[in-house]
Amino acid sequence: MTLRPIINKIAFLFVVISFVSCTVNTTSNSSIDTEAYWGDNPWPEIRKSRINKLLPSAMKAANVDCWLVVCRENNNDPIAPHVGGENAGGTAAFLFYMDSEGFHSKVYSPSGESTALDDLDIHDEVVSVRGASTVGMAIDFIKERGFDQIAINSSSSNSMADGLSYTQRQSIESRLGNDVDKLVSSTELIYQWLSIKLPEEVEILRKAAQLTADWQVEAYEQVVPGKSTDADIAKFLKQKMASYGVTDGWAPDQNPNVNSGPDRGHSHATDKVIMPGDVIQIDFGIKLYDRWVSDIQRFAYVLEEGETVAPDDIQFYWESSKAGSRAALAAMKPGVNGASVDRAQRLLMQAAKSEPVPWSTGHPVGYVAHDVGPSLGGGMSKRIRPSSAKLLKEGMTFAFDGFHAWKRADGTEKTISVEEMAVVTANGAEYLIAPQEELILIGNK
Repeated sequence: MTLRPIINKIAFLFVVISFVSCTVNTTSNSSIDTEAYWGDNPWPEIRKSRINKLLPSAMKAANVDCWLVVCRENNNDPIAPHVGGENAGGTAAFLFYMDSEGFHSKVYSPSGESTALDDLDIHDEVVSVRGASTVGMAIDFIKERGFDQIAINSSSSNSMADGLSYTQRQSIESRLGNDVDKLVSSTELIYQWLSIKLPEEVEILRKAAQLTADWQVEAYEQVVPGKSTDADIAKFLKQKMASYGVTDGWAPDQNPNVNSGPDRGHSHATDKVIMPGDVIQIDFGIKLYDRWVSDIQRFAYVLEEGETVAPDDIQFYWESSKAGSRAALAAMKPGVNGASVDRAQRLLMQAAKSEPVPWSTGHPVGYVAHDVGPSLGGGMSKRIRPSSAKLLKEGMTFAFDGFHAWKRADGTEKTISVEEMAVVTANGAEYLIAPQEELILIGNK
């Protein structure tokens, strides 16, 4: 027996081991220890603070003295995670009410879930129910206390306030009897509550915004003109998300939207090859702790041969859109309506001879990309829609754009919509992170 077969096997094993070792090292270099990086999920404590600090004032603003939320398994109310009802099995009734002694919360929960719910220490009282109707017990309590305005989650204008099913409402109405006329929609209550973010939530949104912006800059560094596609850049950002253990800010198929061609609106990244002379848009958002969402856009220009700066027209479009962003931010103050913010930048767009842009200047952002709060739109309309007539308040957070749109040589349109995030403060508003000041320039590689 010769030694060559043994030597060959050893050599083969060495190659395999070396390959595996290199793969592991590469993977470890591109990933982080997500548990150490993110730490404990802050949502449980923040949720308690939101209920105790913000909900009482929201109830007063909505002129209700009781709010009934019904939670259940598999087809739950969208507000359930905000009140502690996300793990409901059997039907549970969550009550929040005001009386002469102040604000209180009380839950009638099936016995199977009541112990775990009580352990969360969210509510003043958790009543364990076996062999009786939780909703029936809640209605009996409501009738006993004689509340005047009882908010329930039925709404024609706010999906977050429309979680009550038809049969659930039927049950509530039949049990209330003569008091059924005391029922009101929770639309205004949920609006007043969810539209305001606590300072600790703003800090989480700030971190989300910074990561979102930083990764877009990294993504632009990967572009090889004539080779890279929009989809390649989107894939890079998806890999960044995976390595950091975060999820999509909105529908995964459209996040991120990378577009180096004409406007596509909310869309997926295509296989279009990025070429010199292209203006590239990345619209991207991430979700931290499975709760807080960012929405940021960054723009780049691909230099043509011989160029060291963007052409005058592209630079003008960029400066115009940036000016619109600054004007919108300056208009964001407590007490102004959303339409006023939109109008502030539309006037600049007109002066710069921008093509019309159909999208609103901005929208609330927080728990979802398009969150509860005033719409920053309709500034040039003769009749302001209700969502744009809402007033800005301290603690509201927005994603908003500075626009400039122009006709391309082929007749299609392109829009620079430099999108930033901001929080309304007592004296105005401030960017969550440093805004994009200059177009990112991509040269030949």
